[in-house]
Amino acid sequence: MIIDIHGHLSPPEAARRFPMPPALTDVDGMLAARAQAGIDLTVIGSPVGAGAMARVPGVDNYRQPRDRLRAFHAWMSGLIRTFPDQLRGYVYANPFGDDDHLEGVRETLADPAFVGLITTSSVHGELLGSPRADAFFALAAEAEAPVLVHAPAEPIGTERVESHGFVEQIGRFHDVSMGMAMIAFAGWLDKYPGLRLIGATGGGALALLPERLQTAARPRHWGSGPPGPGAGPGPGPGPAGRSGSVPGGPPASAGPPVPAPPAVPPAADPSTALRRMYVDTSTFSPAHLGLNAEVLGPERMLFGTDSPPMSVPLEEFIRMIEKLPVDKASQQLILGGNAEAVFDLRSRP
Repeated sequence: MIIDIHGHLSPPEAARRFPMPPALTDVDGMLAARAQAGIDLTVIGSPVGAGAMARVPGVDNYRQPRDRLRAFHAWMSGLIRTFPDQLRGYVYANPFGDDDHLEGVRETLADPAFVGLITTSSVHGELLGSPRADAFFALAAEAEAPVLVHAPAEPIGTERVESHGFVEQIGRFHDVSMGMAMIAFAGWLDKYPGLRLIGATGGGALALLPERLQTAARPRHWGSGPPGPGAGPGPGPGPAGRSGSVPGGPPASAGPPVPAPPAVPPAADPSTALRRMYVDTSTFSPAHLGLNAEVLGPERMLFGTDSPPMSVPLEEFIRMIEKLPVDKASQQLILGGNAEAVFDLRSRP
């Protein structure tokens, strides 16, 4: 059985409000392509809920009222009930949502059409190491709901990048890298050992980071420890008491200082936490897939295509798995066995 854990569909109403690829509303075309490729079941969801995955002036995906999200999930549930043999769904969750938002998430998860959560790797530049994410991770652990960690519409560092293609393919990939690494670094898997976290787009660069995470947590080159706020020999107060002015350079901006976010104490062993995460296979690189298999292991990889909207032929994703230097049993784990173990797919909506 082949199970795709990373697909998307959007209601026609959303396509009228926001720019999006036409494939996202073509339900019949999506199902026909999967039948032709031999994909049996797809888990669909939206990392922006009823919002926009493209940058739209004036639209804040993280301020969606509960009734709008309820209507979006009702549409998705109805679609899944129409095609119960081919589809399951993720419930969208803002990882920094308030109590009312998270109660709506909990309510929606009770619908058997939904088998997990989908959230973003950052929110307005804030990574998931923030203490504000605690209630979200507690909910996911209590509900035993797998979480697909997906890039946001506006990833960190792309505020001034005008090319949507670059933001979509490069910026979002690296946002997932930072988001997943920060989850490991912050110790959420130590606090909630039952969490099942899946990094989209192959987990970004996750497989390259175990040693760097360990160094980040225990930076021996700093001797007694890295400097805290205000420590070290950095530039002193500039003219008029403004910190950070450089002689001969532009003056520091005026205005009240911006408070620094609370420090994130590193986990005891973030490298091990990282290796307890899962990644999907929605990368176009056989080299990337091979590195994930080598570092994380085939048992931590779940077949995913990010299609729609990605237009890469689905058969190519399957062929890349079949060409991995692992045995046939491991290939079957990636194509479906791992998903059957991670998700509860037995109940029918």
